[in-house]
Amino acid sequence: MRHATFRQLKVFEAVARHLSYSRAAEELHLTQPAVSTQIARLEEHAGNVLFEQFGKKVYLTAAGAQLLQISRTIIDQFEQAASAMAQCRGVSGGRLDVAVISAGDYFFPRLLIEFIGRHSGVTLNFTVHNREELIARLADNLTDLAVLTRPPTELDTENRAFAPHPYVIVAPPSHPLVGRRGLTLAELTHHQFIVRETSSDTWKAMRDGFGEAIEALKPAMEIRSTETIKQAVIAGFGLSFLSAHTVGHELQAGNLRMLDVQGFPLLQQWYVVHRRGKHLPPVAQAFKDFLLVEGAGLIPQALPELPVNS
Repeated sequence: MRHATFRQLKVFEAVARHLSYSRAAEELHLTQPAVSTQIARLEEHAGNVLFEQFGKKVYLTAAGAQLLQISRTIIDQFEQAASAMAQCRGVSGGRLDVAVISAGDYFFPRLLIEFIGRHSGVTLNFTVHNREELIARLADNLTDLAVLTRPPTELDTENRAFAPHPYVIVAPPSHPLVGRRGLTLAELTHHQFIVRETSSDTWKAMRDGFGEAIEALKPAMEIRSTETIKQAVIAGFGLSFLSAHTVGHELQAGNLRMLDVQGFPLLQQWYVVHRRGKHLPPVAQAFKDFLLVEGAGLIPQALPELPVNS
């Protein structure tokens, strides 16, 4: 093993974690053949087969399982060293690790650009996830900060609200409810809805907003992708409950219409979250402070004014 490289161990750990060469390649921004090559070289250095495949499924061998534990220890030590060096450099020159739920993808890059523009040399690890994936990253200590609408209850976290997060109900322009005033939730439940998966922040916000009326809802489809939901609504498959941040362009273009529903837009909050007791690197602490002080003022710049139905 003396000739094995840190890169090979990183590739090995990613394949072992996903049990998939293709998903590891996607995560590491490599081609699948490049991942296979790195694993083959590591197996040569180890003198053991590390993975075996039956059908389409990949499994760790006994040797692979042992090497995985050691590899993670080595990787963790390298990351601790990198973090220590970044902290010594302070904010400028530090590494900012932040993850956000998918609805934040529509405005969050602008906040990052604003922050990085003020601090030279900051490197960025910015990832976008659904709720389950984001909470898993927090649990596994793979991100310093997470930004989402509903703080996790399954982890001990510090949660600070920093900006409003409006939700709206949208329809295709030809829908019979478009233009009607003061719609009730009971009226909406007579129409088909396209909804996000029940584990998502969007669904949980919808459940809060609809209350008991959620039981009478008619979900036509459950879709994990907000972009796909928008296209389905535009095509006339039904109504949807979505973050206003995600539909601003379609509303301005007239491809979607926002329904006038009592109690809407439903206003919730964006939270910046991290594990309680976590020692935030200076750059992460600075970015958290930036969100708390300026986030609410900067986000509306990325959200087009919502048109009034006529």
